[in-house]
This record gives sequence, C-alpha cells and structure tokens, in this order.
Amino acid sequence: MTQTATTQAVMDIVRRSPGCDLEEIVHQCPDLTWNQIFLEIDRLSRDGNVILNLQQRGHYSVKPCIRHS
Repeated sequence: MTQTATTQAVMDIVRRSPGCDLEEIVHQCPDLTWNQIFLEIDRLSRDGNVILNLQQRGHYSVKPCIRHS
C-alpha cells in the first residue's frame, strides 16, 4: 500500500471514529502492519492532521485535528 493509500485508510477511520484507540485502527487495516500504522499516525500528528493522546500506559487515542482558517 502506498503512503497516500495508507494516509487515506487511517484518516477515514479517524474521521469515522474520532478518539478511537490506536489498536482499533490496526484491527481495521489488516493489510497494514502495526509499525506502518504507527509511523503514519506519527507523521500525521507531526503535520498537525491528527492529535494523539495517551489514555493510559501504552494506550493511545487518535482524533482528527480541526483547523481554523
């Protein structure tokens, strides 16, 4: 899967289920590895497209970042 396809798959899930657990994204993307998803979420977070929140040790939630123009 290309980075663009990975980005689209991850963002579709995050938009449908804001605040979803990182593991939920992994389960909904069986054709991607945990590492691929984590790296994409890390990139999206650094670019300001998603917010990654620590819920408890080792568990993160992901939600889309709302940008104001």
